[in-house]
Amino acid sequence: MRSIGLILALIASPALAQDIERNFAGSAQLDYLLVPTEFPAAQLGFDGFTTELSIKLAVDFTDRLSASVKICYGCHGFETDMAHVDLRVADELNVRVGRMNPSFGEFGLRHDPANHRASSKPLPYDMGRMLRKNEWNEGILPSPYVDNGVEISGTHFFGETVQIDYAAFIMSGLKGSNDGTDLDFTQSRSGSLYYVDNNSEPAFGGRAVVTVNLSDSVSATLGGSGMYGHYDPTAKLAYFILGADLFLRFDQLTIRGEYLIRRTDMALGDRPDLKFRYAFTDPKKNFFVKDGFYVEAEYPILPSFEVLARFDGLRRFGNVPSTSRLRSESAVLRTTVGVNFVIYQGLRIKLSGEFWDFSDFEDELAVHLGVVASF
Repeated sequence: MRSIGLILALIASPALAQDIERNFAGSAQLDYLLVPTEFPAAQLGFDGFTTELSIKLAVDFTDRLSASVKICYGCHGFETDMAHVDLRVADELNVRVGRMNPSFGEFGLRHDPANHRASSKPLPYDMGRMLRKNEWNEGILPSPYVDNGVEISGTHFFGETVQIDYAAFIMSGLKGSNDGTDLDFTQSRSGSLYYVDNNSEPAFGGRAVVTVNLSDSVSATLGGSGMYGHYDPTAKLAYFILGADLFLRFDQLTIRGEYLIRRTDMALGDRPDLKFRYAFTDPKKNFFVKDGFYVEAEYPILPSFEVLARFDGLRRFGNVPSTSRLRSESAVLRTTVGVNFVIYQGLRIKLSGEFWDFSDFEDELAVHLGVVASF
């Protein structure tokens, strides 16, 4: 919280009061999830009403120095989603220091509910809203991924057609336990456990993006991301995440797709025969792999009426804890169709239906009805 206090002190400084520019923005979404195939559906996840809220204050002290503070609210309560300072040396070099969303994937840029048309997030980035979330332990990299560290980024233009973006970061890293069999996302985001590194070893990663503007109405963006670190306090259990994303725009039609894969080490313990469901024929294979994807399209039929479609999925293969209901290879696929009604400027109604196809459980139907406002 010291970084927030520093930023607020700078904002309040009389010497800077006449020179700085402030930008206050936010969004809020109230969503109701109904699972008609399973009622009540509390054992499947968070059904009923949920609220997501984000409030951001950005301050430009000079043309090169700025700061941002962002508070978010969700099923986990209030969190500090952002508290950082930016120094822009040039278009090709920007330095960001503090608490931030490190650059990974395309969806991370638009994770606030006002910035995407579906009530739910794609399964690789899901945080708390997928059915059977406890069995799957969320997605691959639940969004927003928030961490403390330093990021260097930049943009270079080749004429008016080609744009190259890059980012490289060093962060505290995702967290877990010494005897863990997967990442513990509660430890990674909970302020009650302190926003600090748990193993004195930073994680690192980066992202590279190429954008080609073929015309005023047609463009394409191709990106790749990576991240590596250890999640346990003794820094022996590693995780490695790779991602690739594609964005296409044809006039008002937008098409997005991403693929993510995560390899995660597991602690075998003294009695792996009791801890895991399947016997380990090779102790060096103390890891599992989870990968996932999504493809979605959006199109505004009218200025106040938008349609969307998404197909996404997750797969996990490798040994599982003895208490897990998953198998050595499990999968889930989801098909989503929906509409958005623009009521007035930043006020929108979201309505969508989902069909869930589980390899290890009964199939499910789900309906989302949400109201989102941006300000």
